[in-house]
Amino acid sequence: MLTRVSLTGSLGLALLAATAFPALAQDRGGSLAQAEWAQNYDSAATMRVQRSNTPILSPQTLAATEQMVERYRDIVARGGWQAVAGAERLRVGSKSPAVTALRQRLIVSGDLDPAAGSSPVYDSYVEAGVRRFQARHGLNQTGAMNVTTVQAMNVPADVRLRQLELNAVRLRSYSGNLGERYVIVNIPAALVETVDGDHVATRHAAGVGKIDRQSPIMNAKIQEVNFNPYWTVPASIIKKDLIPKMQKDPAYLTDNKIRIFNGDREIPPSQVNWHSDEATRYRFRQDPGVDLNSMGFVRINIPNPHGVYMHDTPAKGIFGDDFRFVSSGCVRVQNVREYVSWILQGTPNANPDTIEAIIQGGQRVDARPVAPIPVYWTYITAWSTPDGLVQFRDDIYKRDGAGAPTASMAAAAAGPRNFNPDAPDDDQTN
Repeated sequence: MLTRVSLTGSLGLALLAATAFPALAQDRGGSLAQAEWAQNYDSAATMRVQRSNTPILSPQTLAATEQMVERYRDIVARGGWQAVAGAERLRVGSKSPAVTALRQRLIVSGDLDPAAGSSPVYDSYVEAGVRRFQARHGLNQTGAMNVTTVQAMNVPADVRLRQLELNAVRLRSYSGNLGERYVIVNIPAALVETVDGDHVATRHAAGVGKIDRQSPIMNAKIQEVNFNPYWTVPASIIKKDLIPKMQKDPAYLTDNKIRIFNGDREIPPSQVNWHSDEATRYRFRQDPGVDLNSMGFVRINIPNPHGVYMHDTPAKGIFGDDFRFVSSGCVRVQNVREYVSWILQGTPNANPDTIEAIIQGGQRVDARPVAPIPVYWTYITAWSTPDGLVQFRDDIYKRDGAGAPTASMAAAAAGPRNFNPDAPDDDQTN
């Protein structure tokens, strides 16, 4: 528990930032023990974020989150932080009263050392603090201010406190034995973790369900890996996507190697009335192929009542976006070769050279892990790691009820930098 002191206002909050976040404050020797963000104010330009190897679903994360709840209660009791205004275009070299306000905002949340001062100049220290803030909120670490960063900064401290309190309860629900080897999909973070024992083995950016086609919260087991799979298009996507695309571009199916079947008989697209619902009576199947198939070169089969799965994607550009809520419920995995190799550890197909040979062969190959691997699709929007770093993500599916505006909504409105709306989509079917 923190010791309460009588200091109030910005001075009290600045001291609180230095004392309540010991892993974030710079010690007198200039080092930071066990900090994910190695703050070195002698060379701010070299600051970088290092990921924790503590799984998000772990007793250590729960304990750290419960401690962070107490720290945020103190921040709220001291008045929280002030909103920043006129900061959307600030970057290194900018000079503005808004920079002074930005410094104070970063100091209160522990992203900037109080010794950095109150200069109105956006220097390398402010840039490093902004990068750190962006890293804690799942944003691209540009070090420059933008609309999504400002929106995340302006979520009130009491809302962040409610997020932490709610997510501590969620984390507590996973306090049982999750398995020796397991996978975590954190939907709001659009992130996949593989876990061996008590540490993260690999970590992957992910593309998860759209706001109107949400990825489900569920527990399942990885039973099989399907290399070079076909993709069977479900009725929902036929109706919502394929029919409108064919009305605009009659060559769409052919260009994307999607075939139409009436039973076992293939029929040409020209025989279908695309201005009716006739297409919903047929089966659509996309040929295997890394470049076009919506599942890329591999599908990870996790039998479940929702019919969702995990897979590769030809649209690799999404993994560089802040907003990765782009699928129809399934989870697209970055660097899926590494993920598949981890799944298949202990089998002949785990070798990267073997995986590459299977991909290049182009034939359907099914491989099973040594034993089914538990996979947990979770919804965690706030958590802390044992070194004192607190993370927040947008409540993209509005499950928190905390009232926080979502920076991801702004990103969605603006459009992801690399998102291709015409790229084939995945969906909830085999």
